[in-house]
Amino acid sequence: MTPDDMVLTPKGVRFQGRLWPCTIGKGGISGRKREGDGATPRGVHRIVGMLYRPDRMARPTDWAKPIGPPDLWSDDPTDADYNMMVRAPYAASHERLRRADPLYDLVILTDWNWPYAVKGRGSAIFIHQYRRPGYPTEGCIAFSRSDLHAIARKIRYRTRLIVP
Repeated sequence: MTPDDMVLTPKGVRFQGRLWPCTIGKGGISGRKREGDGATPRGVHRIVGMLYRPDRMARPTDWAKPIGPPDLWSDDPTDADYNMMVRAPYAASHERLRRADPLYDLVILTDWNWPYAVKGRGSAIFIHQYRRPGYPTEGCIAFSRSDLHAIARKIRYRTRLIVP
């Protein structure tokens, strides 16, 4: 592990010499992640991208990509594009990335079950803003808005999310 690794602990995520309070999936941590179980997957996950809402915030890093109205994420295990970003119109089950609430105003993408997804092993494991302190996610790791923005600016090429 390095200081550039984000390491989940019982008290939050340790990253660059600081402990950042966070929430995890309502299903706890699992080494046997399945689609829809609400669990945060155990493992070492690379950071592979960052998305943001340009109508709500400035670009957080030079490598962040804007989220537009047609941007979706496939969460249908039977779909050929399972656990991939797709665009509307889209018939298979999906999650809208451009949400009415602020949860996905800034999304840090992990390589959980990506890019070669195993059907049913889980999709859309992101780092994003939480609804409120202590409110669990569907399997993602979530932070306060201000902490998420600060973390986004500190991520480096080799940053990993480690969930022991």
